[in-house]
Amino acid sequence: MSLPKPPPPITRAEYQRRRRALLRLAQEDAILILPAAPERIRSHDTHHPYRQDSDFWYLTGFPEPEAVLVLVPGRAHGEALLFCRERHPERERWDGPRAGPEGAVAEYGIDDAYPIDDIDEILPGLLEGRSRVYYHFGRDTDFDLKLIGWVNRVRARVRQGAEPPHEFLELGHLLHELRLFKSPAELKQMRHAAQVAAEAQKAAMRATRPGGHEYEVEAALWATWRRHDCVPAYNPIVGAGANACVLHYVANSAPLREGELLLCDAGAEFRGYASDITRTWPVGGRYSKEQRALYELVLAAQAAAIAEARPGRPYEAGHRAAVRVLTEGLLSLGLLRGSLKKALEDEAYKAFYMHKTGHWIGLDVHDVGDYKVAGESRLLEPGMVFTVEPGLYIAPDADVPAKWRGIGIRIEDEVLVTAGAPEILTAAVPKQVEAIEDWMAA
Repeated sequence: MSLPKPPPPITRAEYQRRRRALLRLAQEDAILILPAAPERIRSHDTHHPYRQDSDFWYLTGFPEPEAVLVLVPGRAHGEALLFCRERHPERERWDGPRAGPEGAVAEYGIDDAYPIDDIDEILPGLLEGRSRVYYHFGRDTDFDLKLIGWVNRVRARVRQGAEPPHEFLELGHLLHELRLFKSPAELKQMRHAAQVAAEAQKAAMRATRPGGHEYEVEAALWATWRRHDCVPAYNPIVGAGANACVLHYVANSAPLREGELLLCDAGAEFRGYASDITRTWPVGGRYSKEQRALYELVLAAQAAAIAEARPGRPYEAGHRAAVRVLTEGLLSLGLLRGSLKKALEDEAYKAFYMHKTGHWIGLDVHDVGDYKVAGESRLLEPGMVFTVEPGLYIAPDADVPAKWRGIGIRIEDEVLVTAGAPEILTAAVPKQVEAIEDWMAA
């Protein structure tokens, strides 16, 4: 199936608006410092594919390593500065083109840019006279030490009248609240990532057959992602049989057997924006009686949680709704005993459902943003996007009748909070029992 044309990239003007919004929050006596993600060694002299730091990407759209963004509220010669690599024809012949300081200004809308090699000389002067520093302390030990060194250089000149910063604050406290609310342009990127991820899940269903292997199903995911200019948003989980009961299973190498279920948790990343989908389907194309009973219970729990995705409802309400439906169902199936009230009070469901029902999603799969405000579950607002992913995991050694053992099920979709009914970004993947069986049989 052909997908809709990809949306246009986020504009330079939007990145500038984001920086201005952050500068307003920081106020004029502050300075904000954010390094790009470092390159990571995979083995010896090979690297992992480079992936920019999400906060840095959100504020710049700049894709290169060895760069530092500095925001200086009220600076007369420009409030947004970027230190980055200079153009280098010989290195670019090996590693690809660089923007250079000139390109950072012309192509990315940065106010002022300098060679990264000049940062030791320039940054202490930018720190002087600023009372507060916003920075992600503890993320990068090497950069932490550099920043402390620059601050100490200013402190060493106090007798000459230098004014060093005296307060150090977590940058995420300001920035991550901005990132929690997705703009229309961001939602276009996320919808496209979700569409590609949905096509990949459907291809994975069709690639599933008794006698095959989990890695063959994973290969169908990868082929779809790359065909649409996406990469995996995280290491995919392709777990058949009892492997589906391992929450973060990533070996993806076991054989596929008739009569088992396969749990596929896999999302695409498009221009930095993640998607996240989980479906659970029968290897042989049809659910057994016990598999169907548990699957439809998880599906009902997901529907109850999604119904809570309305403005003004507490974020936690979705989890509570899912837990109640799961507990009622486990009691009716005989997997739990006693009263509903007692089972909920004792959290008896945690024997089979041990995680929360979702998480924020955006530039990170588990995206930034507080789940509580002033100690209370925060209220949902339009523009928030999160996953809804209830599950049941009956371990092979669980103290239940043998017919239930080794069944793992999770159903996950991305949900956008709107002014009215929630929008399911990942609705293109079948999830009703009959729809999955029909798709696999076609």
